[in-house]
Amino acid sequence: MKLFHKKPKIALAFGLVTALLVAIPAVSAQEELTFQAETYADLMDLADQAEIVLRAQIRKQAELEPERSPGLQPGHVRLYIEARTGALLSGRAAVGESLTYLVDVPRDAKGRAPKLKKRDVLIFARPVAGRPGEIQLVTRSSQLLWSEPLETRLRGVLAELVRPDAAPAITGIRDILSIPGNLAGESETQLFLSTESDGPVSISVIRRPGQTTVWGVSWSDIVDQAALPPQPNTLDWYRLACFLPAGLPQTAFLSGDAASRSQAQTDYRFVREQLGPCPRNRS
Repeated sequence: MKLFHKKPKIALAFGLVTALLVAIPAVSAQEELTFQAETYADLMDLADQAEIVLRAQIRKQAELEPERSPGLQPGHVRLYIEARTGALLSGRAAVGESLTYLVDVPRDAKGRAPKLKKRDVLIFARPVAGRPGEIQLVTRSSQLLWSEPLETRLRGVLAELVRPDAAPAITGIRDILSIPGNLAGESETQLFLSTESDGPVSISVIRRPGQTTVWGVSWSDIVDQAALPPQPNTLDWYRLACFLPAGLPQTAFLSGDAASRSQAQTDYRFVREQLGPCPRNRS
């Protein structure tokens, strides 16, 4: 297999980066190298997993043989990439001027690997311990063709993630309580969520006769009836719309009263409808 003119150097590098595949999860055929289709949730999924987010320019590429590409999706090709760092957009680790990594990309209409040399890309990755200059993509295809609008969108996503008050990742629903009011049709439902950081998060739904149902989310210890719903395509919205479970866990109800449980179920469906879907084009 002829990779580049300096074959011994590339062959040695290939032997080192092959190990990068071990920890990378399988991805679907939809996870393609593109710069047009990423939704807010797609970018947040990638950025939230990555220890390093950077812009780079591809200098060399080499196609790996099928026998050296375990788990490769049909219609795709695995490439060994040498790139030059352009800008570190976010990172908890230092990166050098030169980078090497493996990436899966879709073949073109003629069944060939796309020509990426001199193309700028956005990369979502993590460093490889003990191997300076090598990185591991957070998924096998977490490389996006760069465009100025895409980088602008991505910088906004990254800024949200590093805010001191950034919303934590939701892991489930811990407690559920629905209390009827003094008037017919009046009630308040509170949902207490569990998070990766054990930080307090609660959702309140308030119904009053003759008034529009209101709800909101509180990201603090205070259960605030004046809390507001999150705006679409924000980190707060992403944490809820993309990770709340489809239904309420029966073990989380604090009351055994059938009417109370029914009201909580109704209010939870209302919250999910208000949040709307979590569109992804890379799932």
